[in-house]
Amino acid sequence: MIKMDKECKHTINLATVSGDGSFQCPRCDTSISPDDETEDNYQIMDTKIVDGELSELVIECGKCGCTIHLTGFQQSLGA
Repeated sequence: MIKMDKECKHTINLATVSGDGSFQCPRCDTSISPDDETEDNYQIMDTKIVDGELSELVIECGKCGCTIHLTGFQQSLGA
């Protein structure tokens, strides 16, 4: 894993991500896909549940260590 000097924190609203929900790490452009269950490209660090529903997922990029807060689950799941 490549660790970079400066701390990296970003928030991505999944309601704005088109396609299958995949996105690039804002720092190193590693592809992060919700279908990847290996934790090679990212690791789940924390989950936040509000009123019994997932409201935020905090992950860390497996390549550069950037912390990414994922939001927008209610909008993307409710159809």
